[in-house]
Amino acid sequence: MYLYYIVAILVIALDQLSKWAVIKTMALGEQITVIGDFFYLTSHRNSGAAWGVLQGQMGFFYAITAIVVVGLIYFMQKYARESQLLAIALSLILGGAIGNFIDRLFRKEVVDFFDFIIFGYDYPIFNIADSALVVGVILVIIITIMDERKEKLQNDTTAQRNGK
Repeated sequence: MYLYYIVAILVIALDQLSKWAVIKTMALGEQITVIGDFFYLTSHRNSGAAWGVLQGQMGFFYAITAIVVVGLIYFMQKYARESQLLAIALSLILGGAIGNFIDRLFRKEVVDFFDFIIFGYDYPIFNIADSALVVGVILVIIITIMDERKEKLQNDTTAQRNGK
């Protein structure tokens, strides 16, 4: 069980190390081409959430993050023991939430740097914590769909055995 907290700690460490490297080596707004017309490292700051919504609402973010972290730890303790994949998903979400929380707490903004242009769309700049959050949420959705299908199949099988 504690292995999953190590996953969260690794996400936090990678996130904070990468942000520190961006702050120390790049000027704000500086852009480094990795793959032309597709992938750049761009030093960017965001005082809001995804796509820049809720700019400057730090109190809101502090409260929401505290609630989310407590909820994640509760779910990890209660439900993740049954599913390794769920535990990993929740660990990724936990690490991502704490990674961005650290930025908001100490910098009053989040350091972003992954900058992609996908089919002409300049996707909002993001970081490792954001990536962990998205992957974790996608995994939770997949797990939920798989569990619902498994439960439906079990219910159908039980109903057939009972002649219904």
